[in-house]
Amino acid sequence: MTTYLVTGVAGFIASKVCEFLLADGHQVVGVDNLNDAYDVRLKEWRLKQLQGRPDFQFHAVDICKQDQLRDLFSSGFQAVINLAARAGVRQSVENPWVYIETNITGTLNLLELCKEFEVKKFVLASTSSLYGAKNPLPFREDADTNAPLSPYAASKKGAEALCHSYHYLYDMDITVVRYFTVYGPAGRPDMSLFRFVQWISEEQEVTVFGDGQQSRDFTYVDDIARGTIKALKPLGYETINLGSDEPVVLMDAIHLIEQMVGKKASLDFQPRQPADVMSTWADITKAARLLEWKPEYDFKRGLESLVHWYQANRAWAKEVTTRTHE
Repeated sequence: MTTYLVTGVAGFIASKVCEFLLADGHQVVGVDNLNDAYDVRLKEWRLKQLQGRPDFQFHAVDICKQDQLRDLFSSGFQAVINLAARAGVRQSVENPWVYIETNITGTLNLLELCKEFEVKKFVLASTSSLYGAKNPLPFREDADTNAPLSPYAASKKGAEALCHSYHYLYDMDITVVRYFTVYGPAGRPDMSLFRFVQWISEEQEVTVFGDGQQSRDFTYVDDIARGTIKALKPLGYETINLGSDEPVVLMDAIHLIEQMVGKKASLDFQPRQPADVMSTWADITKAARLLEWKPEYDFKRGLESLVHWYQANRAWAKEVTTRTHE
């Protein structure tokens, strides 16, 4: 039986990756330090969906602490999927140090242990934020990523660079997957769609940075999880976009949520954040060619799933903090 180590297992994407791996009959060892970067109730809810399954083990471990990880590696893994990260552009401007520690040092710890214990495959979750503001749309993997606009993007650039070094020096098989604005049930509360669903549902003011005409390549979490698992195949060293290839204008997303929730948004326009790009759009040609992957969820179907989840969990989801970092 194949055993995988998945880091950040209580996170939005990692919990879905684990769900799919377990459904496919694999064993999963999950680690997470359950930090309070955002409301821990979301992490606890996701973890609860996994706990109790016979092929799942959870360890409260921080990837920044290599000594905590070492004991786990002695049991043997076929692959490591590193989804533990400090994510989010705006928060990284406020506290860049924790982003460097988790995203760079944490990745380095895992790569060192993979080298030592001869783990065959390493998958790193990276971000579309690396593409910055100057690259032509849609973003291709060979675009220039040397001008990150935020400490978050810079920290992921550092993690990618380390991965390439370890591939080159130790012939490690490494795939970097760059995610484009992931959304869905139990998503991160610092992401726009979770916020919009909560704010409109609870008749709170909806903060929009800029004029709302910026567009995002929103990608449904199930599609992202499937692509991440497909990236476990041996590829040598590759960087692969995972996105919807169908950018959505922010104001259009708000109007769609209004229809689904049956309430009108009260809009509060604020100055655009300098670290935010105007548009993201994934070229997913490489994912189709190397992974035989393409997204299955269109935006409306995915958004309906998020709205339904929110309504089913509204008793506590309405209390999740969504305005901390404004």
